[in-house]
Amino acid sequence: MTREPPSAAEDRSPAVGPVLPPIADYGLLGDTRTAALVSSAGAIDWMCVPRFDGASLFGRLVGGPGAGTYRIGPARPAEVVERRYRRHTATLRTTWAVGDRRLTLTEGMVAEITGRLLPATLLVRRLRADGGPVEAVVEFDPRLGTGYRPPRVRRRRPPLVCEWGSLAVSLTCTPGVAVEPGRPAPMTVHPGRPVTFVLAMAHREPLLYVDPDAAWELLRADEAHWRTWIAEVDPELPFRDEVARSLLTLRLLTYSPSQAPVAAPTTSLPEQPGGVRNWDYRYVWPRDASIGVAAFLGVGKPDQARGFLAWLLRASRLQRPRLPALFTLDGLRVPAERRVDSWPGYAGSTPVRLGNGAAEQHQLDGYGWVVDAVWVYASAGHRLDTETWRTVRGFADVVARRWREPDAGIWELRHATHQVHSKLMGWLALDRALRIAQTHPLPDRQRQRWRDARQAIADDVRVHGVDPERSTYVRGYGSREVDAALLVLPLLGIEDADSPRVGGTIEAIRSDLGAGGPLLYRYPPGRDGLPGSEAAFLPCSFWLTQALAATGRRAEAVELFQALLDLASPVGLYAEEMDPATGAHLGNYPQTLTHAALVQAALALRSAPAG
Repeated sequence: MTREPPSAAEDRSPAVGPVLPPIADYGLLGDTRTAALVSSAGAIDWMCVPRFDGASLFGRLVGGPGAGTYRIGPARPAEVVERRYRRHTATLRTTWAVGDRRLTLTEGMVAEITGRLLPATLLVRRLRADGGPVEAVVEFDPRLGTGYRPPRVRRRRPPLVCEWGSLAVSLTCTPGVAVEPGRPAPMTVHPGRPVTFVLAMAHREPLLYVDPDAAWELLRADEAHWRTWIAEVDPELPFRDEVARSLLTLRLLTYSPSQAPVAAPTTSLPEQPGGVRNWDYRYVWPRDASIGVAAFLGVGKPDQARGFLAWLLRASRLQRPRLPALFTLDGLRVPAERRVDSWPGYAGSTPVRLGNGAAEQHQLDGYGWVVDAVWVYASAGHRLDTETWRTVRGFADVVARRWREPDAGIWELRHATHQVHSKLMGWLALDRALRIAQTHPLPDRQRQRWRDARQAIADDVRVHGVDPERSTYVRGYGSREVDAALLVLPLLGIEDADSPRVGGTIEAIRSDLGAGGPLLYRYPPGRDGLPGSEAAFLPCSFWLTQALAATGRRAEAVELFQALLDLASPVGLYAEEMDPATGAHLGNYPQTLTHAALVQAALALRSAPAG
């Protein structure tokens, strides 16, 4: 990628970025339109505008210091003595010890703006001192996009306004602090006199001013909304508080204008620090979203499931009956993958990527996840309209026609192969479509075609996808390796849950892919054609919990689940991967797939008989 070089005065892009906190140090702030990652030092080092997949406004996390940050906290390094979300809310609170005094930052974004004259993005941050005055600092340095674009600054009374063409951001503070973009501004916070900062954003619309005290009350009202939302979740659900945190995370990562769940709010956080496994996840994978549908339905949240299915109908309409591997938030084609050579990456991990090259892959398993989600929705008593059923029929026809082809599969391999998990999910798509057809109109010829294809897949997999010596399913045709994605086996129905091959597959995965403790590799490390090493894949461990519960091993499942909860970030979030040696969270963060798998695992524990 090329860009105009900045002037000498504005060149803020170092060859090597600063030492940043671990990925798991960051908390998530969100409003269901965009999100911010904030460190325990009070620094927002990642936030895109005007939505998840937009240009970064604060991008230091992968773009280096020149990409901008927004830090509020102690003037000098201080120990964090408490950091947590307010219970069952999206508001994060961090407390530092400054000598014998305390400084607390409470922050969040206002999600509920419907029907009110409010900015689409409203970020509220409040500092409070206890035990005496505390010296603090605010560093507000917005830089738009990969070109490190500084703003045009205007001062209105009271807000500071930063503009980039059709985008404007304002910063308001009470009591007043003289803030200049790019320059740390000192302040003293006195007990009983909190300092409140409000960042508001407008994109192609008027920039609205919100008084800081009013903004604080809006944030408190938002907390009440989230608590009410969580109060509707089954009080008997195992590990309910941890599940609630994952549900809130999933909801924050759902783009409310379209109801599309983004895979993660970040791009290019590395799966291997210093390596090349850096991808842009700010898009929507129907597979991940379908797992979320089942999770929301299981906890009694049908509106979120209904919203996703409505989005899928809109998103897939231009390419039906083909189901693309991923979409934009609006259901359009994902931009071609490109590299941002000017950005140093997190921990020197390059290249930084925008767009995603997996968008054009054929991934057979995706049809299974989606059709299964529709079946779960229908079997819960919800009506399918004519267009939804017509879409499912089209997906099933594609599977019946293309299941014999190699595909890139759930792990998005660069070279298509005959993957057993993909074949099994193709079987699932046909099986669930046939189940839906029991109560929906379907021509006899089409029904028989699906039945024949379903049987053909089962026969083919049992011949080519099984290791008879170990009594296990395998990763691919002609292989003896296993694949952690096969942990879905006891949930499909192609084999009885107590089948020797199901049990053998689970044990082989634990033995061959165990990464220490509760962690699993998704496939044998070093066997994906990419340079560098592979970390443990966190969703797989939650799938193992689900598989154990589904096969009558609830006590083992509970023990595993508890061990996984102990691996969460300090504020209860999960990335996609984890370094087995250090316990470091790796990859884009927080990860929708991991949190959805956590919820499904808890639901499996609820359903499993005691023993």
